[in-house]
Amino acid sequence: MIIQNVDYAEYLLRKGEVVAIPTETVYGLAANAFNEQAVTKIFEIKKRPFFNPLIIHLKSVKDLSKVTQKVPQVAKDLAQAFWPGPLTLILPKKPIISDLVTGGKNTVAVRVPNHPKALRLLGQLNFPLAAPSANPFGTISPTCAQHVVDYFGDTLEFVLDGGACENGIESTIVGFENEQPIIYRLGAIKIEEIEKIVGKVTIKNHDSENPTAPGMLLKHYAPKSNMVLSDNVTETMAEFQGKKIAVLLTKTDIKANSNHIVIEKICNNEDYETAAKNLYAALRKLDTENAEVIIAEKCSPVGLGLSINDRLYRASQK
Repeated sequence: MIIQNVDYAEYLLRKGEVVAIPTETVYGLAANAFNEQAVTKIFEIKKRPFFNPLIIHLKSVKDLSKVTQKVPQVAKDLAQAFWPGPLTLILPKKPIISDLVTGGKNTVAVRVPNHPKALRLLGQLNFPLAAPSANPFGTISPTCAQHVVDYFGDTLEFVLDGGACENGIESTIVGFENEQPIIYRLGAIKIEEIEKIVGKVTIKNHDSENPTAPGMLLKHYAPKSNMVLSDNVTETMAEFQGKKIAVLLTKTDIKANSNHIVIEKICNNEDYETAAKNLYAALRKLDTENAEVIIAEKCSPVGLGLSINDRLYRASQK
């Protein structure tokens, strides 16, 4: 099921199949973005609601004109700064893009991934790829090929192995209202980096009824175990004394002191780039401990700390 052969992945995609592919953010379930039947398979495999739009992956910025009608200058500036890379832009779509891909919206989410195998694959195809994360809808995103296999088993025939994902959380999504940039999803590019290019941005990243972009639903990226967020992990652990606790640490140093506590620390010295890379793998590991609760420590609300807090908040919703 796990393969190294980009040419075979190309063959399957040309046949209208779905292939899991690596990107620098997370692994994606990819299909021909121009083939409605293939795109439908993505939704069916993931059990994803059809109102939730997908991201189209392009081989280069030059392909923007094939799928979008209008690109404001501010979007061009962001693409020049961050592509290939973990930035998704929301832009008016061309009719060639099916409403199935866009969740019925007149806009389409597009990006150029920064992963050698993904770029090689896209370079060999004459169509872009629609590719949401390669996990059942609402669950923890996969950051290595084995995570995808663990989720889908024989349901998904092939996973293109590209190693562990460099960034570890999804792309930052930016749209435009009256040509003013709006962040619809916090992600692997810090707000501060976006604002260096375009100035002050607005965040509108919650919409569970009619989301403009992926990742806006209230509950998402969630483990099976009950999870709570904490500003003070020691105090929160005391509230669950006597229970089997799993703890995800981002700042504090705490040692497990009984058989009832399992701890994963995902970074040191508030290195949130490392924390983002380790986040989903650590959550998956803690979720296998059969803990009565996972206590997740909040990051400081700066840089990628904001993006990690966003993922933890959504993962903790009931």
